[in-house]
Amino acid sequence: MTILNRPELAALPNLPRDKGEPVFSEPWEAQAFALAVRLSEQGHFTWKEWAAALAAELQAAADRGQPDDGSQYYHHWLAALERLVTAKGLSDPEAILARKEAWAEAYRHTPHGKPVALSAGTSKR
Repeated sequence: MTILNRPELAALPNLPRDKGEPVFSEPWEAQAFALAVRLSEQGHFTWKEWAAALAAELQAAADRGQPDDGSQYYHHWLAALERLVTAKGLSDPEAILARKEAWAEAYRHTPHGKPVALSAGTSKR
């Protein structure tokens, strides 16, 4: 049974939903969601730890005065995931930053309407 069919989903603060299921505005949001679910299923952290990390990130955003209109929810999700992955020793900040930069470079070199792939950032034009 995946996390989507479990009561743990109800513990997620402010999760955008439609008919009880999570909704995503962009593909990366679904991928970040799936990564958190998969890492939890693999035992790298409990879902309770995940919900607490996300709640802390959302609270930090509120403390910074960021509006709670849902538009930045998955940005907070990703920030919480990066913090938890780092805290659990699954990656380090430098590796995460390098991967972000590689994806940004690939995005800049991908023609409009085409899927972004990491190899796109390394090809010569």
